[in-house]
Amino acid sequence: MGIDPGLTRCGIGMVEGEVGRPLSLIDVNVIRTSADQPVALRLVTIEKGIDAWLDEYAPDAVAVERVFARSDSSTIMGTAQASGIALVAAARRGLPVALHTPSEVKAAVSGSGRADKAQVGAMVTRILRLSAPPKPADAADALALAITHIWRGGAQSRLEEAVARQAARVRSVTTSSRSLR
Repeated sequence: MGIDPGLTRCGIGMVEGEVGRPLSLIDVNVIRTSADQPVALRLVTIEKGIDAWLDEYAPDAVAVERVFARSDSSTIMGTAQASGIALVAAARRGLPVALHTPSEVKAAVSGSGRADKAQVGAMVTRILRLSAPPKPADAADALALAITHIWRGGAQSRLEEAVARQAARVRSVTTSSRSLR
């Protein structure tokens, strides 16, 4: 599951597949809140929406866009708050959570970390074999996060497992050599 956090529009998308195989769209949507509502109520709306998706689709993992300081600092706080809701909702269920920067996502789906929204939408459309780009851009971004996690997350997990196995071997050898003394 990919989540593009935002206080007004929180993109959420489910993609199924694995590295080396075609990916498939399961569902995509945008959780919307009104700027007229208090922030706390807006966050509750986002939490309920994410919880409903987690319950309905039971993903293996959740990928969330990593919040970064952009030139428009007025949106950072809301984005960070929505991101925190997504992280908590996934962690509450014991799901692995990955954070990917916008440039990582752009590079993964388009080949360029500087791709614009239209390029990301076009590549998501192509990768998932859709008839049209998901709208609004927050929906396409959520799918791009899910795609990135499938493509990069699997490799990252294998690397982490290999490092853990190597560390266990080193501990085992160290323990064995101590017992020989």
